[in-house]
Amino acid sequence: MELSVLIPAYNEEACIEPVVRETIGVLRGLGQAFEIVVVNDGSTDATGPRLDLLRTDLPELRVLRLAVRSGQSAALGAAFRAARGKVFVTLDADGQNDPADIPALLARLANFDLCCGYRVNRKDPWSKRVGGRLANAVRNRVLREHIRDTGCTLKAFRAEWARPLPMQFRGMHRFLPALLAMAGARIEEIPVNHRPRSAGRSKYSNWNRLKETLWDLWAVRWMQKRHCPIRLEE
Repeated sequence: MELSVLIPAYNEEACIEPVVRETIGVLRGLGQAFEIVVVNDGSTDATGPRLDLLRTDLPELRVLRLAVRSGQSAALGAAFRAARGKVFVTLDADGQNDPADIPALLARLANFDLCCGYRVNRKDPWSKRVGGRLANAVRNRVLREHIRDTGCTLKAFRAEWARPLPMQFRGMHRFLPALLAMAGARIEEIPVNHRPRSAGRSKYSNWNRLKETLWDLWAVRWMQKRHCPIRLEE
């Protein structure tokens, strides 16, 4: 298996089918073996039944289910362990990421270990755009990074870099570049398309994201300061 596209989903009954079908349409044109792994993060709407129906029609689709809602980091961690591909691509379930950008991300992995998308024309309310810029500025200042848009889920990276990550802790999905940089990954960024949400509603606000992210930010900074690279020779 060459490629696994990983999609965490919570209460996205209106979006999940078009996202999966559009993504499969893009991937079938790449000429390589792939799978789509959707992690149903304890949804309470019809996301689960819709995924079950899709599985009967789309052989490339695999569905995992968390018994209770555990958050995006835990959902991605479950996907990292279960996915079979040599390369992982992460994608939002709300349709705002454009699957057509996946080939460009994959092309950069010839020279890098992680390619992050950044949204050049973000289609969110102004409050989220301003909050995102502020959060990126603070995160980069504290972590001594220069990542333009860590909130963009659309990323591609080699599977061996992802499996050891501590995704059992809430909020770690927001710090994938920092965690992989500590492990020595070479990181690239490219501009990607961003689309308005066509249905459903966002699960985040600036306020609830701020409360969690501040604690997570200092935790990751502590990890950076205490990190000991392992370079083994025989």
